[in-house]
Amino acid sequence: MQIKPEHPTLQYEGRIDFDNPSAPVLVFPCTSIGMRFTGTFLKVTLENHHSYWDNYMGYILDGKQEKIKLPEAGMVTLTLAEDMKDKEHELLFFKRMDSCHTVTFYGFEVEDGAKISAPEPLPERRIEVYGDSVSAGEVSEAVDYAGKPDPEHQGEYSNSWYSYSWMTARKLGARIHDIAQGGIPLLDNTGWFAAPNYKGMESCYDKIEYHPDLGEPKLWDFSKYRPHVVIVALGQNDNHPADYMAEDYYCEKSVYWREKYKKLILDLRKYYPKAVIILATTILCHDKSWDNAIEEVCQELKDSNVHHFLYSKNGCGTPGHIRIPEAEQMSDELSAYINALGEDIWKDE
Repeated sequence: MQIKPEHPTLQYEGRIDFDNPSAPVLVFPCTSIGMRFTGTFLKVTLENHHSYWDNYMGYILDGKQEKIKLPEAGMVTLTLAEDMKDKEHELLFFKRMDSCHTVTFYGFEVEDGAKISAPEPLPERRIEVYGDSVSAGEVSEAVDYAGKPDPEHQGEYSNSWYSYSWMTARKLGARIHDIAQGGIPLLDNTGWFAAPNYKGMESCYDKIEYHPDLGEPKLWDFSKYRPHVVIVALGQNDNHPADYMAEDYYCEKSVYWREKYKKLILDLRKYYPKAVIILATTILCHDKSWDNAIEEVCQELKDSNVHHFLYSKNGCGTPGHIRIPEAEQMSDELSAYINALGEDIWKDE
């Protein structure tokens, strides 16, 4: 029995391209599809659109997490489970990785006569994260390299489930849209993303699809999701190819960065007039001048709902990506900070 993407019990979460409801496109990490079903097997039909790394999708079936490697191109039907007990099962199928690939979803296949139902309703609380590879959970599963540089890899260790972003959302009991991309800075023509025509968050934050390798960009309709809390975690990749903020805090490039950072926050404020906005970087090693720049902008904004948050190991925790235990500590600190802001932050506009 085929379960088409339009099936009313499927529970979607994330910034998803629904221009074709029969073939939605999953772009961002933490994007997910949930359902309950009966029967003894489960298959998924999708099409991968590859840019780099090996690409994997994740899924949690009856509480057990697995991953499945995708072909680089072409529509394919993959078996997620077989020879299961004939009872009700619960699935969360999710995007482990950022826009190193996108996925067109064409549906699930279960036994004929299976009963399909929705999972528990999504939480009322909503957060949104704008960030880079750390916010996406890149290389998070390389736990033997905690506090160390990254091992060689082809994407197999990246898992958004173990990002501090999704961990924080789960601890807060909140939904999440994770607008995170490995290598992305604030500004175009810097950082590591989409070489040689590097793209920054200034060009991507308001898009559904944004990777130049994977088609034309598409604008996002901000009315479709209204977060109570917005976390902006940028400033890590802007030091490439030159760490100008550290070299000269008052040089033209540094002043320009602070102006553009302020503009991004003001743009988000226009979309979300009542949201709490938290400015941050991460524990990944970087010069503290970037955090000083963020603090300066925070003070200039004079907005009581804009906060600058620093982790206990901010900028000095690790030279490599954040592994699962490090993300756990980050999410503990960040969720505690958000909880301390009080219950009123979760009131709708």
